[in-house]
Amino acid sequence: MKYEVVIARSAQEVLKSLDARWRSSLLTAMRKHLENAPKRESKSKIKRLRGLRQPQYRLRVDKMRLFYDVNDEEKRVEVLGFVLKPETRQWLEEYGVPE
Repeated sequence: MKYEVVIARSAQEVLKSLDARWRSSLLTAMRKHLENAPKRESKSKIKRLRGLRQPQYRLRVDKMRLFYDVNDEEKRVEVLGFVLKPETRQWLEEYGVPE
């Protein structure tokens, strides 16, 4: 069963501000990885974030990082942010919720 992918309002604004190439790459990666197996960790693409209650996971798409939560009961993935790699630490400090 596929997961429904929902993009948070603040993340939508960031996505809209990106150029078409980035939007296309991110949307393709979301369809490929998040709709079918959002929790399937790998060495390079999906990582479970430790020490944080939110966001739960990170998806790497080239130089961009996509942070998201998974709700298995509702079969829903909520994308919380799109962040360039050099800005990830700052973004997580600002928006991450520690355990």
